[in-house]
Amino acid sequence: MTSHNELYPQQRRTGVARFVPLLGWLPDYNRGVFRQDLIAGLTVAVMLVPQSMAYAALAGMPPVTGLYASIVPLVVYALLGTSGTAAVGPVALTALLTGAALAPLANGDPGRYVALAGLLALLVGAIQVTMGVLRLGAVVNFMSHSVLAGFTSAAAIIIAASQVKDLLGLDADREDGFPRIVAGIWDTVHTVHGLTVVVSVVSILGLVLLKRFVPKVPGSLLVVTGVTVASALLGFGGRGVEILTEIPGGLPVPSLPSVTGADVTALLPTAFAIALVAYMESIAVAKALAAKSRRSINPDTELVAMGSANVSAGVFGAFPVAGGFARSAVNFAAGARTPVATVITAMVVAVTAIAFTPAFYHLPKAVLGAIIVVAVLGLVDAKSAVAAWRARYVDGITFTLTFVATLAFGPEPGLAAGVVFSLGAFLWRSSRPHQAELGQIPGTTTFRNVARYDGLITDPRIAVIRVDAPFYFANAHEVQDALMGLAEQRARLHTIVLDASAISDCDADGAHTLAELRERLSDRGITLRLATVRGPVRDLLSRTGLWQRLRDANHVHADVATAVAAAGGFPRLQAASAPLGRRTRHRCPP
Repeated sequence: MTSHNELYPQQRRTGVARFVPLLGWLPDYNRGVFRQDLIAGLTVAVMLVPQSMAYAALAGMPPVTGLYASIVPLVVYALLGTSGTAAVGPVALTALLTGAALAPLANGDPGRYVALAGLLALLVGAIQVTMGVLRLGAVVNFMSHSVLAGFTSAAAIIIAASQVKDLLGLDADREDGFPRIVAGIWDTVHTVHGLTVVVSVVSILGLVLLKRFVPKVPGSLLVVTGVTVASALLGFGGRGVEILTEIPGGLPVPSLPSVTGADVTALLPTAFAIALVAYMESIAVAKALAAKSRRSINPDTELVAMGSANVSAGVFGAFPVAGGFARSAVNFAAGARTPVATVITAMVVAVTAIAFTPAFYHLPKAVLGAIIVVAVLGLVDAKSAVAAWRARYVDGITFTLTFVATLAFGPEPGLAAGVVFSLGAFLWRSSRPHQAELGQIPGTTTFRNVARYDGLITDPRIAVIRVDAPFYFANAHEVQDALMGLAEQRARLHTIVLDASAISDCDADGAHTLAELRERLSDRGITLRLATVRGPVRDLLSRTGLWQRLRDANHVHADVATAVAAAGGFPRLQAASAPLGRRTRHRCPP
């Protein structure tokens, strides 16, 4: 029986293996693991060859560059990546962003288009490597799930719409942006080519049915092979169906793209967008598969690995790459256990580029469009939209805004609008922190929110307030105004106990505002007491001198019950006052 260690060789991260993780897999590598990697590598290769050419077409690049993007970048990632199963290569989102950015700059010049694609890959790689070296992997957390789901859903629709031209055989120019794509389709709908439509329908049905009923079979390869053979035998190219014709063979020669400083400036925004989106897609699938195989992923090392793969893509005449969800899942399911599977995939693609490109001469472009459409429609995430609206309106608005902006204005503006709005919503929420007045559960030293529990003990002379947020410049005055308003409303109030158990952080503005609040309350004859202050907050208050003043006045306490006792306790029991807003109320436990 095969042991766990035979299938999952341990990765050692010492010495050179810290910088070239593949070397950490090799000491425990054996024949059984190689057999698994070989099967997975071959399986992904037969899936990647037609996909890579399709995504190259989506990016506006020659189909052979999709093969280039699936050779050296895969080997580079295999050497440097920490995931044993992530399958790197061309993906739909990066291809869409690449095409949208390059078309306006290339002015119809194929040579300049390829050079700009190489520059874009270099910029993406440089950004990712820099982020990895500076350990900025967490920066992608600023792109919320609602933003990413809205962006990918809209991008999938744009990608699918961009393929309608090839699927219907329309006599239309390549357009960028969803409104212009739709307008172009509408203006040329009378040029629909019947045989091309038949090819498209057969291809889509074949891909969908094979995926549905025999998912282990390489559906895209079977469809490409079958339709190409039919095209050659029946002469589709001579009957008006667009075919690939001659595809250059051989391997790419390393070179730096010939571009200008103005090109760098023009492509930087797209490069940042691709760097973040590609990394998020890659790290998400790497983490998910690593959890299944009980491995660990280093996000910053993954950034360096992915960035290095993109740099190699730029040097070898390709376009930006990323880790693909579908291919990585197939790689894992087929038995991949180490990056050697990725090296095998790259070798198979290289052999295809050297010897088998003439076999694609009669391949209809409609088949590549069908592959893209079937692949990306799964990215339309309606469930996330429903979940976002149910969870919180602002999340639903974030999803919808990102989705609509991406469709209306393009991928980069849509993504930027979603990120800016989500960050603005976060700052707005953090500037208005949740504040709860607490009451005591009878017979205990436990305090609960009076707006959510019945039967709590309160005292009109003592208010216990809990602030559920960091106390910093954006919300300090909001809290101060709320507490001063409370002091003005309650004539008998002589003590406010601030439960700081949920205040995880504080800055200089927060400390200054707290000192000012203490003085203003004191002028009204009200004492401010702090309870359950966390260590980092106490350290900050100590550095500003406020902690010493509070401590000397005996106004800091270990817990709320101690603070209430120091203020005179709750001598008369009474029901909690009515809450300020409607809340879910619970009966107080006995």
